[in-house]
Amino acid sequence: MKLKPLSDRVVIKMCEAEETTKSGIILTGAAKEKPSIAEVIEVGPGARDDNGALIPMEVSVGDKVITSKYSGTEIKFEGEEYIVVRQGDILAVVE
Repeated sequence: MKLKPLSDRVVIKMCEAEETTKSGIILTGAAKEKPSIAEVIEVGPGARDDNGALIPMEVSVGDKVITSKYSGTEIKFEGEEYIVVRQGDILAVVE
């Protein structure tokens, strides 16, 4: 089975949090910050404007993105945790 989002929705998977600081200190589980960078797993076809024309998606599978902190819906699918967000909730693409 495969997740296929509808409209302008995007399925993302959060990247792992850093386990060490830049100075080399190893962080415990409680001290790690929630990661803000996610990988795009799947994208929908895009939204439609008032005239019915398709507005293409600006992100694609494999992109690393930064999302709003509390956006989206968390889901568990085939043992993996994903978040489904609208494209408008994506703040930036990491290049």
